[in-house]
Parts: sequence; structure tokens; C-alpha cells
Amino acid sequence: MSGIHASAIVKEGAQIDPSATIGPFSIIGADAVIGPNVELKSHVVISGRTTIGDDTIVFPFTVLGEIPQDLKFRGEASQLIIGKRNRIREHVTMNTGTEGGGGVTRIGDDGLYMAGCHIAHDAQLGDRCIIVNCAAIAGHCVIEDDVIVGGLCGIHQWVRVGRGAIIGALSMVTADVMPHGLVQGARGELDGLNLVGLKRKGIARGDITALRAAFQMLAQGEGAFVDRAKRLGAESDSSYVQDMVRFITGESDRGFLTPK
Repeated sequence: MSGIHASAIVKEGAQIDPSATIGPFSIIGADAVIGPNVELKSHVVISGRTTIGDDTIVFPFTVLGEIPQDLKFRGEASQLIIGKRNRIREHVTMNTGTEGGGGVTRIGDDGLYMAGCHIAHDAQLGDRCIIVNCAAIAGHCVIEDDVIVGGLCGIHQWVRVGRGAIIGALSMVTADVMPHGLVQGARGELDGLNLVGLKRKGIARGDITALRAAFQMLAQGEGAFVDRAKRLGAESDSSYVQDMVRFITGESDRGFLTPK
């Protein structure tokens, strides 16, 4: 193929769309599937059963699809599935899944994965996520759509981060983050709503007002945190508040960051 540099190593069995570009000194494993218009710049390593979706750009020294950093992994078949139009910057690592976590690490569409960040085994990331430099997403995490994780953050295994949330730089997050939450501090604390993100997305004023009222009720209402959320579900007709209720009343392995 004319799009594959002469110094690249492509192992027999790899499926590479004719429109893809494979840069110098890249290594493509036998089970890789590389979609249309994907561009791998120099020194990219694609291992394991890794699928890369259309129009994704992968920058130098990135390693995608290597085995999990999990001592329980015993070589079972597992996958890394990367969606479309992602930008994966230098030195990013993304691992395949494990049998105990469903066997698939999944990356959505239109994300930006900045230099040095890590996505561990069985993590599930949604669309339009931004994972900033040197942040680490641990195994089994669920990161919903439109989440921003700041630089040098650590997201503990099994944590869920709800849609539209933002995690400030240098935070360690050990419990679930509600949709549109704002987390900051060395030991991440829920410090409000991501109002800037809501406004940038053009969310209606009425929905933002409803979310602010919901946050106040969750912070100061009577009863347990989940009970307050259930009452919100019965009282609010805002789809954004209902999304928050859905998240809080869903299954959690870590508990929640709760409002101050």
C-alpha cells in the first residue's frame, strides 16, 4: 500500500484500509483493524485486537492495545475498540480489556487524548471526552460523554464520571462524580456544577436553573443522598435533572462524591 512507509512493520493479518496512512517506524500487529483515513504518525505501536475508527489521528510514541497492567490477566482474548475522529497525542497508552471486566476497553468518538495519558483495561469512555496530559483512567472506569479530566489526575478503578462533568487538575477521584459536576482539590471534592461547560454547550437557562436547584437539594435536603435524588426524580421535569437522578440511582461500586 502506498500509504505505508517503507520502514513500518505490518504483520500478516492486519486489516488496513487503503486510505489509511502508516508512518515511519510504526509497528502494526496481526490482529489490528485500522479504518478509513486513519493517520498513524511515526513510531506508533498497535498491538492485540485493536480497532481504530475512521479519521482518527495517532501521534508518535503512542502504544495502543498492549496487555492490561493487571496481575489477574492470563492472556485471555480481549479487545481495544477506538471510535472515530479521535486525536491521540504523543506517548498515550490504552490497554485491552480483561475477562473479569467484560473483555473490551472502549473509546468513543471525537475525543482528545493528550500527551502521556493512560486508559486502563475495561474502561468505557464516551464521546467528546478530553483527557488532559498525564491523567490516568484506571481499570473498569466509566467516563460518560463530554467529560474533561484535568492534567495529572487519577481516576480510581470502578469510578463512574457522569456526562458533562469536569475534573480539575491534580485531583485524585475515588468516588463517582454526578453528571455536570465540578470536582477539584488534591483529594477530589464535588465543589459545584460545571456551569461554564453548560453555558458553552448552549444549554437552556431553564435547565441550568433546574440543575442548580437540584444541586442545592442534594447538598442540603433531608435524608440519605440517594433518597434525595429519588425525590428529585419525582419533582423535576428537566431532562438534565433526570439524567442526574438516573446516574445517582444506578449501580455504583464506589459510592459518590457528595456536595459540600
